[in-house]
Amino acid sequence: MSSTDMAGTAAPGGTATLAGHQVARIGYGAMQLAEHRPGRPALSPDAAVALLRTAIDSGINHLDTAEFYGTAAANANDLIRAALHPYPDHLVLATKVGAERDAGGALVPAQRPEQLRASVEANLARLGTERLGVVNLRRLDHAPGIVAEGDQVVDLDSQLAEFIALREEGKIDGIGLSAVDAGQLRHALPAGIVCVQNSHSPVDRTSEPVLDVCREHGIAWVPFFPLGSAFPQFPKVVDQPAVRAAAEALGVTPVQVGLAWHLAHYQHTLLIAGTTDAAHLAENIAAGQVRLDAETRAAIDAIAVPAAS
Repeated sequence: MSSTDMAGTAAPGGTATLAGHQVARIGYGAMQLAEHRPGRPALSPDAAVALLRTAIDSGINHLDTAEFYGTAAANANDLIRAALHPYPDHLVLATKVGAERDAGGALVPAQRPEQLRASVEANLARLGTERLGVVNLRRLDHAPGIVAEGDQVVDLDSQLAEFIALREEGKIDGIGLSAVDAGQLRHALPAGIVCVQNSHSPVDRTSEPVLDVCREHGIAWVPFFPLGSAFPQFPKVVDQPAVRAAAEALGVTPVQVGLAWHLAHYQHTLLIAGTTDAAHLAENIAAGQVRLDAETRAAIDAIAVPAAS
């Protein structure tokens, strides 16, 4: 399949393989559609539906979502279904399990095998599909974010056994992992891991050992926080002098340089940057056309930032 076969539109960033599917290397993360940062206006359902359709019309065919993105009243999966169901054959829906919303709407761990299965079933039902392209297991071993305690501390083998059963039942195509270390990934390899989602960017290289395992086995790498953490105290890629200098020299934006660095860093990197703004979506998609020379990549590779407290 060529980079223009999927829907008659060039695949942003070219293509790579995810769970046996050819996908554009620039995808879309749906979390922001249903979860709004303080100080930003909420996105109306109609606007969210329009943005999703624009993404697909622009060649994106890899959507990253989760049942716990948003609330029962405003959920990312509802918006995806409203925008795109019945889904085109070339669209890969990837979701994440390992947490859920409690009765008060707070995010809590859901790591036990029966909870993982229930979360997969909830994603299938809300999205209105019989099969998911990828389901990522979000481990909750450490901060930032919620951390598993008590009976939510579950061994990885028990979780993987449930995922394998779901795959054998035809409910998921591929098993992914999120927030894992290199040892956990190596341990999980016999289960047939198709991707890893970890925090990773030029200002956060702590997951490079995990990426090395992905390189060794040709596993797709799906970095979250690709431009630096959303938490305000952490450094941002777009603020780095090397990134800003490259953007000025190339006549592009710092965001595009940051995303282009990921695409150049590993041939099986898939980006799932999210946005609620059509102009930002277009900016992210256009990053697939940005090429960084060896000198520029080396300058960005050399970025060193102090750890945030």
